[in-house]
Amino acid sequence: MNGLFLFLATFLAATIEGVEMAAIVVGVGTARGWRSTILGSLAGFALLTVLTTVLGNTLLRIPIQGLRVIVGSLLLILGLQWLKKALLRIARPRTRSKASVEAQPLSPARIDWYSFVVAFKAVLLEGLEIAFIVVTFGAEANQIGTAVIGALAALVAVGGVAFLTRRWLSRVPREWLRFAVGVVLTAFGTFWAAEGATVRWPGGDWSLVGLLAGMTATAFAFLALLRSHGAASIAKS
Repeated sequence: MNGLFLFLATFLAATIEGVEMAAIVVGVGTARGWRSTILGSLAGFALLTVLTTVLGNTLLRIPIQGLRVIVGSLLLILGLQWLKKALLRIARPRTRSKASVEAQPLSPARIDWYSFVVAFKAVLLEGLEIAFIVVTFGAEANQIGTAVIGALAALVAVGGVAFLTRRWLSRVPREWLRFAVGVVLTAFGTFWAAEGATVRWPGGDWSLVGLLAGMTATAFAFLALLRSHGAASIAKS
């Protein structure tokens, strides 16, 4: 494998993993606040750096399948909880006032452990997968340096796009943003947990597009049911 081909292969593979990471981090940061999300991301990167530096090639021995099941299951649970709250508040506007205290941002001096943990897990899991890509591709071609450069270039590119879109996302109504992040967490959680349980998704990571579309359609169907049920209750009263 020549240097250019190795760079492109690593760049493209790392870009896919980086997009998955950025989708969660940007969504959670916009909806819950950036301070705790950034701290969680930095903690994930710090642990990832230590693991990569200390373990090196033995990194491939980490049971990534088990880690996917654990992280995926937790993200699935959190995503469903968040999606449920968003659906109820969108369908029944009166519930928003009852949740006004919860919706207020935390004091800058406090840590929002929800966003911290979600960002930490997303960065750690996707970062480990990128590290596996670098070690596998680089070791096979005996060009670890080129593989590292390709992965870093992918992360810079994805990070730049995420940085540019954060202001646009901040204009989305909070409840609809919660809705979108809930769908994303649910889809990614389902994908990772099933992948960890040795499920082979058709098309690999591209099946996430189908999962996101299916989750979105299902969420809108539930929203329509909630709205119709609410309208029927008002009519009876």
